[in-house]
Amino acid sequence: MATSTQPTTSAKATAVSTPATASGTTTIVDPVVAKIAGIAAREVPGVYALGGGAARVLGTIRDAIGQADLAQGVRVEVGETQVAADVTIVVEYPQPLQQVAAQVRLAVANAITELVGLEVAEINVTVTDVHIPGESTEADAEPRVQ
Repeated sequence: MATSTQPTTSAKATAVSTPATASGTTTIVDPVVAKIAGIAAREVPGVYALGGGAARVLGTIRDAIGQADLAQGVRVEVGETQVAADVTIVVEYPQPLQQVAAQVRLAVANAITELVGLEVAEINVTVTDVHIPGESTEADAEPRVQ
């Protein structure tokens, strides 16, 4: 969280500020909320990964160089009092997709409410793939040429 005397915004993030107090205001920007949502979603049993195929490949590269993106697969819209989130997940086989999605929705809502202190308007979960143990992924595949 950033503390400032004035609410701040950037081109990539909407700032949410709490009412001013004698000691200043608190500003929470979108990427912070997205990171909290991503961490909460990853902790749900049955979630293999977040993001679509290309995002996961890029995430593997980021992980390899020590620059993990914990907000990968998460998009948030932060208003003055509410948050809406879209979370894209890959579920481990043979987990029930609807149950995992519901648990992700609940975990993300709880994290946003408890850690950020904003009301959750909606959380949309999109399941883009099912991971089968032992199945190679694009990131795991060996190159055909050297």
